[in-house]
Amino acid sequence: MNSLRLILAFGFALSSSATLAQDRGTLDPKPLPPLANPNDPHLAAKQLFGRELAPAKLAPGSIGFYSKGCLAGAQKLPIDGPTWQVMRLSRNRNWGNPALIAFLEKLAAKAHKLGWPGLLVGDMSQPRGGPMFTGHASHQIGLDADIWLTPMPNRTLTRMERENMSAVQMVRKDRLDIDPRVWTPEHLKVIRAAAEAPQVERIFVNAAIKKALCREATGDRHWLSKIRPMYGHDYHFHIRIKCPAGSAGCEPQTPPDHNEHCSGPDLAYWFSDAVLHPKPPKVPTKPRPPLTLADLPAACRTVLDAR
Repeated sequence: MNSLRLILAFGFALSSSATLAQDRGTLDPKPLPPLANPNDPHLAAKQLFGRELAPAKLAPGSIGFYSKGCLAGAQKLPIDGPTWQVMRLSRNRNWGNPALIAFLEKLAAKAHKLGWPGLLVGDMSQPRGGPMFTGHASHQIGLDADIWLTPMPNRTLTRMERENMSAVQMVRKDRLDIDPRVWTPEHLKVIRAAAEAPQVERIFVNAAIKKALCREATGDRHWLSKIRPMYGHDYHFHIRIKCPAGSAGCEPQTPPDHNEHCSGPDLAYWFSDAVLHPKPPKVPTKPRPPLTLADLPAACRTVLDAR
């Protein structure tokens, strides 16, 4: 546990550093202004879902795919639990399918038994899922959750800390490996505990974290097939669970194969110069148009209309 106390002290000491800066919340969230024409077919769906502050009073269900869908009958993860605390309360993104809520509560208890003080939970989904204004392409159907790689302190964080505190940067400045000053064996334990759960489909981490897990994992390593590198994810890991029973409209992701993805081109790609030091394109890339309600499953209109 000494290593955890060291990383905790290190993380709080550097939380205001620009190198660890992450999007902060606010102590005084302002309501968004009413839409001039909410029925405009060209209106971005995030403008509709981002204004919903409460869940749809429908039977629980994840509708569509992780990056193109919505959420009915969402459940809210309590902001404080015996082994977790929710961060960035002003975002109102601690909602999920009841299956995700149950999983996170169970994972937090298991991680605590393994020596991790508790989970700091970042973004999950909005009250009705759907596209978000900022931060994520996925997290739309209540089956994704971001878990900080900073261990929970042994006290209840204040509201100001939850909005302003930064998570610990786990990746070395050269992006080639983890930072040995902050990485601990307990990090592997908590990620492994999540990956070994049968309902977990994927876990996304920075490639340097994947490299460390591949290097340090012992015994049964089958869970490494679920761990996939992804841009960012250098201070948190992203859990994605399978479509739960009862979510008939949920579109599953291709199940993970049995390959550890610890060697060869799969992992080497992420450490190539093109990825670590990308050159700006000669012709600026045209941004994709935002998803509209018509791009989402038809049932998402029912989710928005439910009162």
